[in-house]
Amino acid sequence: MKPRYIVGFFVVFLIAGILLTAGYQISYDHAMEKQSARAEEGFSDTESIAAEGEAVKNEESEEEGFWLCELQGFVVVYLSDRKTIYEFTEIPLTDLPEEVQQEVAEGRYVRTAEELYAFLENYSS
Repeated sequence: MKPRYIVGFFVVFLIAGILLTAGYQISYDHAMEKQSARAEEGFSDTESIAAEGEAVKNEESEEEGFWLCELQGFVVVYLSDRKTIYEFTEIPLTDLPEEVQQEVAEGRYVRTAEELYAFLENYSS
């Protein structure tokens, strides 16, 4: 190859690298601006979700209690707000006694985590 072509290829690669770096920096700055704007608006106090699908426990949720409800034929545990899912279970609603089925279908309130896990232990096997 001629030296002129080698220099041309080098310049093209250099310009492409500069453009990629500039694009990355612009997108990074944009993402950081969006994140800081969300933090200022108060969205930073969202609830974390653990790897197993359980909500991360905080002191308030332990004191407020839980709701046992039915979702797609299975028992699901919600936090006290009845909107945030605390834990999915593999307990079919049809495996529960008729009385308990009705309570869970309407929403059964459980005050403590100990009561919750006692219920789940009784009906999970």
